[in-house]
Amino acid sequence: MEKIIDMEQAISYVEDGMTIMIGGFLGNGSPDQLIEGLLEKGVKDLTLICNDTGFPDRGIGKLVVNKQVKKVMTSHIGTNPESGKQMHSGEMDVRLIPQGTLVEQIRSAGAGLGGFLTPTGIGTVVAEGKEVVEIDGKDYLLELPLKADLALIRGSKVDTKGNIWYRNSTRNFNPIMAMAADRVIVEAEEVVEIGEIDPNNVATPHIFVDHIVRGTL
Repeated sequence: MEKIIDMEQAISYVEDGMTIMIGGFLGNGSPDQLIEGLLEKGVKDLTLICNDTGFPDRGIGKLVVNKQVKKVMTSHIGTNPESGKQMHSGEMDVRLIPQGTLVEQIRSAGAGLGGFLTPTGIGTVVAEGKEVVEIDGKDYLLELPLKADLALIRGSKVDTKGNIWYRNSTRNFNPIMAMAADRVIVEAEEVVEIGEIDPNNVATPHIFVDHIVRGTL
């Protein structure tokens, strides 16, 4: 199956009200052109699962500023003042999740797990409404998996089959998000032929990738 598609086709898969995972850490490793496509299409009422809401003028932050996000599940919003404004006004539902917990919730979905136990958040607002399990006299929170309709990720080199190599810290959330969504679209900085990526350097195997969009270096 031909996995390389154009931007128009990629964005056609996005609909109002979807739950979407977007890779990146403060914009590093984010699929900027795919995000621009979402802005242009004007999809709304999105639920985003992401590490952070970036900056007002970059990446995910643009979607927040444009008020296309109904709910965000993230580890912090401090670098985007607009996120805080919309949270306090009630325009956007913000669920702050400890970063390690967020990563493991996504990984659990990709691994087919029913959840996991963590002591992080015990005795804080993070524990509200969650099941507490005692093991050997210590309390743990039961955290459930997080899955999405769509994952938008970015790869430094992607071969035509969909195997992905990430350059340094651009890797961040991208590989685990590729495992936890019904459809995965990767924005490739560079598309190469099969065999041009050393198998030892493949962080996301092609089996997790549905579509490839050519990005820019």
